[in-house]
Amino acid sequence: MREMKHTLTPQRYLILFAVMMTASVGDTLLSHGMKQVGPVSLAHLGLLIAAIRNPWVITGILCLLGFLASYLTALSWADLTFVLPATAFGYIVVALLSKYWLHEQGLTHSRWAGILLIVCGVGFVANGPSLTEHAPKPLSPAGPIP
Repeated sequence: MREMKHTLTPQRYLILFAVMMTASVGDTLLSHGMKQVGPVSLAHLGLLIAAIRNPWVITGILCLLGFLASYLTALSWADLTFVLPATAFGYIVVALLSKYWLHEQGLTHSRWAGILLIVCGVGFVANGPSLTEHAPKPLSPAGPIP
């Protein structure tokens, strides 16, 4: 079996960074906006519409649309089992934003330990290839066999 090389260019690292940051910031913005709106339910659609009109929620949704675009881009050239763990550093970003911007008090030592355990697990994945190499398909007289 031949050794595989990473094909991560600076542009691809930038896409992974965009996936991580747009998800983290988008989720934090949604949280901030929903704290302003208050509890909503599907039984009271007026509250849900008011939530969608909140500028923080709108900005969070736009960030999450950026996440979707960058995530799809990353999945076009790398395996899901690489892309998803490679963005785990976003958990630290969310924790820091939650603590210092949203002033959440629930960030205990055990939560930090859990976050760090998840992020450290990325090291196992990051050492592998970004794209699984498949054996070439045999050729038939009519062309490649599907």
